[in-house]
Amino acid sequence: MPKTDLPTVIVTGASSGVGLYATQSLVARGWHLVIACRDLDKARRACETLGIAPEQVTLLRLDLGSLAAVRSFAADFSAAGLPLDALVCNAAVYLPRLQQAQRSPEGFEISVATNHFGHFLLSKLLLPALQRSRHAQPRLITLGTVTANSEEFGGKVPIPAPANLGDLSGLKAGFLAPVAMIDGRPFKPGKAYKDSKLCNMMMSREFHRRYHDKTGIVFNTLYPGCVADTALFRDTPALFRTIFPWFQKNITKGYVSQELAGDRVAQVVIDPEFSQSGLHWSWGNRQRAGRAPFAQPLSEQAISLERAATLWTLSEQLTGSASI
Repeated sequence: MPKTDLPTVIVTGASSGVGLYATQSLVARGWHLVIACRDLDKARRACETLGIAPEQVTLLRLDLGSLAAVRSFAADFSAAGLPLDALVCNAAVYLPRLQQAQRSPEGFEISVATNHFGHFLLSKLLLPALQRSRHAQPRLITLGTVTANSEEFGGKVPIPAPANLGDLSGLKAGFLAPVAMIDGRPFKPGKAYKDSKLCNMMMSREFHRRYHDKTGIVFNTLYPGCVADTALFRDTPALFRTIFPWFQKNITKGYVSQELAGDRVAQVVIDPEFSQSGLHWSWGNRQRAGRAPFAQPLSEQAISLERAATLWTLSEQLTGSASI
């Protein structure tokens, strides 16, 4: 069967970790994968390691930290002539040891630029392709995190600080140097990551509010469990990379393998039980065999319609996507 006859999904950051194993699970379920990542050679080698055949995937370069690169990816995908039945916004950067803000080509703090702005622009650019899907229920799925949801214990941890967007004053000021935080406060790299993931969960709900009834597209986020040994933590201290997986496996019992997390992502993309839009799916912080998924409540920040509308408008302005 030609690959264009298969349901097709784009997964960002699928050269390693959860994205890679989501790719493996989705291919096994009969989907064609567009792997969107910065290092195509790395993605090719990773697919070979897992036995994913070259004809089962399309590799396209995507650097989410650059708005120009996001637009180039969207153009490359359009030129490839593939359908789009699902988009999985999985990629993220976490740089907790930075002493000062690293900047994107446009001058934005890199965690927010990559995790939020890049995915926001990508989602807007690809929404028309999702609307043309031949699939019964196209989906736009975004990876969230427990650390950005103050309704859960992990979201209350005060190191370096809980996710909090404040009054969005940093975005309102243009989010260029010296501004490095969405709330306009001094730079904290770990909090910048949490804030960017809170934006992801807020914008998924806002996409749902604006587009679900008009398009039928399902917009959801998920937390597949604590995958404590992925490349997301490559910039943490070596001791942390040793202790954190052990702690999650033996103390919190929240650890899940990359394979299981990837399969959970595939479930949210495909399975009928995840067809309700506007939810945040979770398997809980304490993992056990056969744990059933459930819709996890989100924080007051995450569900505020007024705050989400303001964040949407500011994100459109800063990404130049208001006309899309």
